[in-house]
Amino acid sequence: MIFLRPVLHYACHFLVPALGAKLFFPKKWKMVYYQFLATMLIDLDHLLANPIFDPNRCSIGFHPLHTLWAAGLYGVLLFFPKTRFIGIGCLWHLMTDSLDCWLRVFE
Repeated sequence: MIFLRPVLHYACHFLVPALGAKLFFPKKWKMVYYQFLATMLIDLDHLLANPIFDPNRCSIGFHPLHTLWAAGLYGVLLFFPKTRFIGIGCLWHLMTDSLDCWLRVFE
């Protein structure tokens, strides 16, 4: 399980969005995937923590861009066509990090 958690975590961050972009937006999948990748920038809030990286810390609720308030703002992005993919990507990012938190219980 120790090996499975990081593999699943990074697959959800990089492979699942690529597959989703390719499957749901085949004509513009690269542009959608690049926007999904850009949502990884919400991890910049980890720079505010000490230590910056702690494999046993749950990001959800700890870092400012990983809170319920932030999720609400990401949800608002879904209502605007120009920001819809950013909203989807940010919410997927939070779901991925939540899964990682849940998987920590089994280690």
